Amino acid sequence: MSSAAKAKGSGAERDVVAYLKEWFPYVDRRLAGATLDKGDISGIPGVTIEIKNHAKMDLAGWLTELATEMANDKAWTGVVVHKRKGRGNPADWYATMPVHVWVELLRKVLNVK
Repeated sequence: MSSAAKAKGSGAERDVVAYLKEWFPYVDRRLAGATLDKGDISGIPGVTIEIKNHAKMDLAGWLTELATEMANDKAWTGVVVHKRKGRGNPADWYATMPVHVWVELLRKVLNVK
């Protein structure tokens, strides 16, 4: 990975952390290079967060990566947050997850068996 691409990714991670801190004060960037990748952001127990800042979307690849990271993190839910072209505020970015992860999230929130 080039230093420019790394800087772009790190910047996106910092932006998302700053945005989430309003509600989740313990969120922080994870150190890169761990043996078992557990996502890019920590601090919300049971949640794996992967950040992407790419011109070209690779949803299938990103969701495969998320599934591995959720298993490594022993997380019950997870999301890929990816930057939306022309939008600097993470509130306007996209959040993508597999439908089975979304359904599990809804079941927990709504207390549905």
